[in-house]
Amino acid sequence: MSLLLKPGNKISKFTPFYYGWLIVFASSTSMFSRNAAATLTMAIFVFPMSESLGWSRTLIVGAAAVAGIVAVFVSPIVGFIIQKFGSRNLLTGSILLLGATLISIRWISNPIQFYILFGIGRVIFQSPIQIGASTVVAKWFVKGRGKATSILGLSHSIGMGLFPLFAQLLIGSDNNNWRMAWFWIGISVWVIALPASYIFLVETPEEIGTKSNDDKKIDTEDKSKFKDEISWSAKEAIKTSSLWILCIGSFLVFFIHTGVNIHQAAFLRDQGINATAAAASLSIMALGSAIGSIIWGNLLDKISVKSVYILLNIWLGLSSLLFLYVDSILIAYPVALIFGIGLGGLLVVPPVAIANYFGRKSLGAIRGITEPFISFGQSVGAISAGIIYDTTNSYEITFPIFTVVGIIGALSMIFLKKIPVEKNIG
Repeated sequence: MSLLLKPGNKISKFTPFYYGWLIVFASSTSMFSRNAAATLTMAIFVFPMSESLGWSRTLIVGAAAVAGIVAVFVSPIVGFIIQKFGSRNLLTGSILLLGATLISIRWISNPIQFYILFGIGRVIFQSPIQIGASTVVAKWFVKGRGKATSILGLSHSIGMGLFPLFAQLLIGSDNNNWRMAWFWIGISVWVIALPASYIFLVETPEEIGTKSNDDKKIDTEDKSKFKDEISWSAKEAIKTSSLWILCIGSFLVFFIHTGVNIHQAAFLRDQGINATAAAASLSIMALGSAIGSIIWGNLLDKISVKSVYILLNIWLGLSSLLFLYVDSILIAYPVALIFGIGLGGLLVVPPVAIANYFGRKSLGAIRGITEPFISFGQSVGAISAGIIYDTTNSYEITFPIFTVVGIIGALSMIFLKKIPVEKNIG
């Protein structure tokens, strides 16, 4: 492919700093924009769409759950696409499609249309962008991988806070405005992420010659680590117990994540908190996620992935229980902040764990194996909380369930075994 179609290859020759940071920037715009199809954004639409269309909450959030099941099967394909065609092509195409599907929700008239359109957007959120962005960053960073990935998490967290507010601002006090809200959210995806993904993304450091002695492109220590790092193939990784423990752990933490996120705004409305305050609570959760992504990312560069993952499970499980005490804004906001700090870990810990344990060589393919467990966990968490609400007219018993899930997740991580690759990347 000519350099005309890869502007980043030319730009890298004139970059006065390590080009990996532009990779982080470009990937971060995708992570920010994918929140257009996030559960917190959808949470803003659950109430007005239910009131306007007469659909049950379970029916509406079911679109995310079904998409999660579809993503289980899409993720391995995404891993193959990354290995074959690269993250740049995947991310650019995904952003184009995400914007188009969200724009089209404006014209839906029945649940099937909504399930197809939002489902496509949600699959893109869960699989191509999540895998593509974190994989390309992991390929560019060995030393300081936790810090670089935490910036992705920070970008996602900012988007997680701003998109729900943007949606609520567009909807306002008229529930029927949800249609135009989806339209402008889709447009914003294109504006924010499409240019950066196309212009700056380059697949690997080797593609622009960072194995040379040009220290303007890569410092000696990073170059040495790239050279010495042991990389596992997908076939080798699949034979290790560590991979499957990480898969199970991913399922459990994301079960909690989506079970809380997608129902939070509706839960707060049920507690007598108005729509604007409920949306603000989601933004505070996003602020906590931004703080958490930095905290967990730095922890990953200081202590073992295993220890961080255990702490993350415990944090999510215990903080979920705090929602039982929410009955006013004064309580809702600090609980959202505390839980959000845990969510920040979900943006950093799972992808760094995979990269740290199995290296860069087949990272896309290995992520294609682990990501279905994340998607399935998100689906089961979302639909389980919805079914419980529709059955009991309350979310009360869901939060203790999430606590138990967090404890099980922490216990599962105790059995995570060290494997040789850890010794090669610190």
